[in-house]
Amino acid sequence: MEVGFVVFEVLFVVFAGFSFLVYAWTLYNLPILFAGVNNFRHSQSHPPKKCSLKGRLPVVSIVVPAKNEGKVIGRLLDSLTLLDYPSGNIQVIIVEDGSSDDTLKICKEHAATEKIEIKVLHRQISNGKPAALNYGIEHSRGEIIGVFDADSVLAPDALGQVCKYFEDPQVAAVQGRTLAINSNENMLTRFVAYEEAFWFEAYLRGKDALNLFVHLKGSCQFIRRASLEELNGFNQNSLSEDMELSARLTEKDLKIKYAPDVQAWQETPASLTHLIKQRTRWFRGTMEVAFKYGKLLAKKNVKSLDAEATLMGPFVLIASLAIYLVSLSSVFLPLYGNPAWFMLSLLTLAATTLTLVVAAATLIFASKRKPLSGLFWLPFLYFYWSLQTIIALYAMLTSLLNTPRKWTRTQKSGVIDNNDFSDKKTLTSKRPAP
Repeated sequence: MEVGFVVFEVLFVVFAGFSFLVYAWTLYNLPILFAGVNNFRHSQSHPPKKCSLKGRLPVVSIVVPAKNEGKVIGRLLDSLTLLDYPSGNIQVIIVEDGSSDDTLKICKEHAATEKIEIKVLHRQISNGKPAALNYGIEHSRGEIIGVFDADSVLAPDALGQVCKYFEDPQVAAVQGRTLAINSNENMLTRFVAYEEAFWFEAYLRGKDALNLFVHLKGSCQFIRRASLEELNGFNQNSLSEDMELSARLTEKDLKIKYAPDVQAWQETPASLTHLIKQRTRWFRGTMEVAFKYGKLLAKKNVKSLDAEATLMGPFVLIASLAIYLVSLSSVFLPLYGNPAWFMLSLLTLAATTLTLVVAAATLIFASKRKPLSGLFWLPFLYFYWSLQTIIALYAMLTSLLNTPRKWTRTQKSGVIDNNDFSDKKTLTSKRPAP
């Protein structure tokens, strides 16, 4: 009996501690999500003003790291030639990073035939995306540096739209909206597309509306050259160079804006293997940034505190997994007869339900689906997010065990499978006949 009591006490403390972390983090973020949904609804009836493209426009250098991207790099370059922006103010820098396919050949062909400036830089040895970005920036001339993945397809007005955000001298960086170009490829790509809609159109919108910590996402992002030079570029040792740069910008009190009208399409992982590799890198990188920039708490301002709360995301996922495991253990132990355990379980159910309701609202508004359709996906979304908790735990173990920090690219197939993607016909017509 005494042993059973001790087991209960230990489990209860673990359950209570992790539950408090999850509840506190969830309750903290709920107002942000509500603000994002509200801002999204408002934007539907009050769309942002279009940039007039009059007056002095900055030179924008678009830097694209590319390694074995022969299946997708052509459509990116095609979309860049269709930009509604003065061609003399566009510079494209492709950092071809030791490819073994025809990536270099395709890039050189475009550079020789297109009317915009395309500079192709070849490196024999690849040291990861951050190193490639820094190498490209060294050879750029733009006042604004745009960063895109090789599978991106830019909206024609992307550069024109982003310029109005940089009219504010306090803005050091802008994060645009990425959409899934292959959301209908399979069930996984659909889940990831919904997740991205949730984070962009609720989470980042809400943070921007409340003037909190908006972080960069790795693609469709723009940074002032002066700010990058002040910070000495990207950290080449980071697995999450976008989050690490966001933390440094915040540390320097430099502003990052979210721009939902600056849009680009790109592929989401189409297999579990690719998803797990991508998220492991993301989560490990974010956790290491959290450890490195715990000093942001010392600044004692709202934005810095929110940055720390954001960086806690992977740890909260791990805490959620711990709650699941402790709850599972209660099946074999007579714990649910205890009132304290019952109340904690009830609170867990309430917090989970409330979060899912907010997710449903976001799916309805952000993905333009009917209410019942959004609710239909919730159970699947719940299991998908449960998978994230396991990946987060694995990522933490790789960090604690100090396994080699290796930057791995997410493989792309070149699939275009989204009925909402309007430029499919235009890009297809630009490709040479096989």
